[in-house]
Amino acid sequence: MTDVDTTQPVRGDVERQILRVQRDLLRMGALVENSCVLARDALCDRNLNAAQKLKAHDKQVDQFYRQIELDCMHLFTLQSLGVKDLRRVGAFMQMVRDLERIGDYAEDLGEVAIKLFPYPLHPLMGRVQTMLDRCRSMVAMSLLSVSNLDAKSGLEIKQKDDAIDTDYAEIYALLANQTNLVGSVEPTVLLVLSIRYLERIADHATNIGKRVAYIVTGDRT
Repeated sequence: MTDVDTTQPVRGDVERQILRVQRDLLRMGALVENSCVLARDALCDRNLNAAQKLKAHDKQVDQFYRQIELDCMHLFTLQSLGVKDLRRVGAFMQMVRDLERIGDYAEDLGEVAIKLFPYPLHPLMGRVQTMLDRCRSMVAMSLLSVSNLDAKSGLEIKQKDDAIDTDYAEIYALLANQTNLVGSVEPTVLLVLSIRYLERIADHATNIGKRVAYIVTGDRT
């Protein structure tokens, strides 16, 4: 009689564990997406309460980050993982870092909003708001691609990222070439930081979409 290694889970158990990680990743993503909404409220609507909520959200995001990373490390120890399983777990581990960084940048935007609050609304805030809304859309698209493991929609996010790069270049040029500055330069510096944070959020959302495509196709883009 062949000995059976009872320490290794059967195939169904492995699949359930991987799906649980995917579910937790999406729960973390929902928190991060909401952080982006709070960042918009704080920065564009001058809502200081939203800025304060971002700190609590970031703590929850960090808790998910640590737990999902541990769960992925555990899955890597299992001998019963197939090639596609390894791609999923490896990609999930990278996605959780992307989401954690997006959450950090959203919190950074909340801190910028607090510093901007004493100043009059900057005339370029409307352009920044448009850029922020594009980023929120990209984050939502990336999470939908994770939920459905849809390579096509994951890769389509890159097209949105091109628009963000254009926004960044145009707004930066407008801020850098202002000739009618009166008073403190701090609002200008803070807006430059804001669009940089937004550009990085878009990059991480794009990365998530690429990682979904890698899970499905096995090809790195």
